[in-house]
Amino acid sequence: MIILTAVVAFLSMARTRTTQSQLKNNSLLVEQIPDVAVPDSLLRDLEPNAVTLKGYSKKASDSRESFFVTNNTKHRISHIRLLMRYSLMNGEMLHERTATVEVDLRPGETRLVAIKTFDVQRLFYYYAGPKPRKSATPFKVAFRLIGYDIPVGR
Repeated sequence: MIILTAVVAFLSMARTRTTQSQLKNNSLLVEQIPDVAVPDSLLRDLEPNAVTLKGYSKKASDSRESFFVTNNTKHRISHIRLLMRYSLMNGEMLHERTATVEVDLRPGETRLVAIKTFDVQRLFYYYAGPKPRKSATPFKVAFRLIGYDIPVGR
């Protein structure tokens, strides 16, 4: 009887949650910048869908931005160059830059990469991520592929 009472008491104890409840889906695709908004000198006849970015993440406290890059070409690629455009939720542009992602991808392969953030003052967070406790402004990001290398050898 004592054992039965102890088992019932143990099972009725409040469960301690150890997982985060605000985890987001990593399959959210990063929007592409349309051709009309990119200078012709940057396009260089590249197939805009040669790479896919998804699962972008940047908290207000982060010094790096991370995302998954997928190689949609039929050959190995490396040193992916991206035009990154950051904007407020109302569409007002915050910043635009080119970033080189040091990665080596076989056809169809996906890798998680991280680059230094544009937000050196740590005032912004990605809108699809968790809302920070401190005061910060949400933003969106869009990209355009402007180049990549095709490694020879190996």
